[in-house]
Amino acid sequence: MIEDSFGRVHDYLRISLTDNCNFRCFYCMPEEDYDFTPASRLMQPHEVLALAKTFVEQGVKKIRLTGGEPLVRKDAAEIIRGLGELPVELVITTNGTRIAEMLPVLIEAGIKTVNISLDTLQPEKFFMITRRDVFHQVRSNIELLLQHKITVKINMVVMKGLNDGEIKDFINWTKHNPIQIRFIEFMPFTGNKWTSNKMFSYQEILNLIEQDFITLPVKSAPHDIAKAFMIPGHEGSFAVISTMTAPFCSTCNRMRLTADGKLKNCLFSDGETDLLNALRKNEDVLPLIKASIWSKKKELGGQLITNFENIDADAIKNRSMITIGG
Repeated sequence: MIEDSFGRVHDYLRISLTDNCNFRCFYCMPEEDYDFTPASRLMQPHEVLALAKTFVEQGVKKIRLTGGEPLVRKDAAEIIRGLGELPVELVITTNGTRIAEMLPVLIEAGIKTVNISLDTLQPEKFFMITRRDVFHQVRSNIELLLQHKITVKINMVVMKGLNDGEIKDFINWTKHNPIQIRFIEFMPFTGNKWTSNKMFSYQEILNLIEQDFITLPVKSAPHDIAKAFMIPGHEGSFAVISTMTAPFCSTCNRMRLTADGKLKNCLFSDGETDLLNALRKNEDVLPLIKASIWSKKKELGGQLITNFENIDADAIKNRSMITIGG
């Protein structure tokens, strides 16, 4: 069992497979000429599996694969198949571009839930945000997942003045589609030019939706980070991830392993523990894991405050979102 000093048991591991991505979303990866991590410094497939096994032996029940874009790794299929043999719930977050070609591997590995990052339903705005003209490809792949009875969750980062006007469009999408829209408050990370006036809060999101729809809260499962709601008559549902205005740190069970093998005990932690270097030296990584999680701060990495208007984004010590893995 992996536990921190506040009694929180950690049984959910997020593994970033790469910091590479075929999108260039400004809030995640600001520069087109981003300097990706050399392949030699990334965890190799056998190293990903070795570290994952160590976590599973300590009680991890769920593993999520992230990136960058995890499916752009040339050996992603090998990694996914290996992890699929572990006794865990395996899920993935992706931008959706490579779903069609990777679907047989996802099914083989037992992946039953896929999170798709999609911040707009407008092709022109999609191109502006991602700098890639593949909107219809992503939408087609979402339909493909639904056809194969795979649960689809849509992650939409809400940014004031950019896509907050589409919130109701996303809700309308759930009318005849069994998807869950997850509206995410815009969070500050290195290089993403976060300012408080770009953030559209949980309460603002809910107030906007309730202008036109009846919303009913759904009882949360333990460790849920999203506040879930249903709308009568809709096949799908929606939820809000309120990291900035109503954080969920008290029940956090998450650990993050970056693509270069560093363990972060919080999305906003200013420190990390090098597991990959220790593994390559044949050292026991378990004491490092336990020490890292034990040192976890009570909330928000000890860096952020819940009064988001007063946050100085430039003073936060952290990686960019793409090198953390979300």
